[in-house]
Amino acid sequence: MTPNDLSQSGASLLGGLGIVVVFMGIGLAIAQRQHKLTVVDTMWGLGFVLVAAETALVSAGGDGDPALRWILLAMVSVWGVRLAWHLHSRNSGQAEDPRYAELADADGRSFAQVALMRVFVPQGVAMWLVATPIMIGANNQEICTWLLVVGVAVWAIGLFFEAVGDAQLAKFKTDPANKGQVMDQGLWRYTRHPNYFGDACVWTGIWIVVAGSWPGLATVIGPIAMTLFLTKVTGASLNEKGMKKTKPGYEDYVRRTSGFVPWKPKAPKVR
Repeated sequence: MTPNDLSQSGASLLGGLGIVVVFMGIGLAIAQRQHKLTVVDTMWGLGFVLVAAETALVSAGGDGDPALRWILLAMVSVWGVRLAWHLHSRNSGQAEDPRYAELADADGRSFAQVALMRVFVPQGVAMWLVATPIMIGANNQEICTWLLVVGVAVWAIGLFFEAVGDAQLAKFKTDPANKGQVMDQGLWRYTRHPNYFGDACVWTGIWIVVAGSWPGLATVIGPIAMTLFLTKVTGASLNEKGMKKTKPGYEDYVRRTSGFVPWKPKAPKVR
C-alpha cells in the first residue's frame, strides 16, 4: 500500500466518522423532539448509505478501482434503503418499541442522557466500525474477481433472508388469529432471527469483496462488530428478553429453533 493509499484511507475513515457524528446528532435531536428512541432504527440503514456515498466521492481522487467504489455503494444502498423503508413503515404511527421504552424507564437518567449514552453514541460507534470495509476497501487498486463473486453471493443470501424474513413476519402479524402467537413459519422455522442472520451475511459479503488487499482483509472487524451487535447488544438479546415475557410459547420455540444460523428444527418435546 502506497503512502497515497494510506492517506486516502485515512481521509475516508475521517470523512465517514464525520458523517456518522453529524447524522447521529440529527437523529438525537429528532428523538428528543419526538421523545421516541425508535427513530434510530430508521436511521441505522440510511447512515451506512451516507457513509458509502461519502467514501465513493472522497476516494474518487485516489488510485482505487472506480468500479469497486460504485459496486460497494450499490450493495450498501440496496440493503440500507430497503431496511430503512421497512423499519419506517413498521414503526410509523406506533408507540415506542418496548425494548427502548424499557431501556429509558429502567436507566434512571433523563431521556436525553439515555438517548445519547445508551442509544445514539453506541450505535454511532458500531456504525463506523461496521462500515470499515467500505471506507478502506473502496481504495483497493483492483478487484479480485473470485472474491467479488463470492462476496456478492453471500450478500445476496443475506439480503434474501432479511427481506423475506421481514415480509413473512409482517404478514404473520396482520392476521388477528396470530395475536400472541409465536412466529415459527417460513424462514423463522429454521432460525429465530432470519433478519439478523441476513444482516450479518450482508456485511460479511461486503467484507469478502474487499478482502483482496491486506488493508481490506484487516477490516474483518466490520462483520464481526455487526454480528456481535446483532446477537449480544441491542438485537437478539433484547428482543428475546421481551418475547419470553409476552409470548407463552416462546421458551419452547427457543428450545427447538436455532438462535442464529439457519438449521433443521428439533423435534417437538414429547410429554
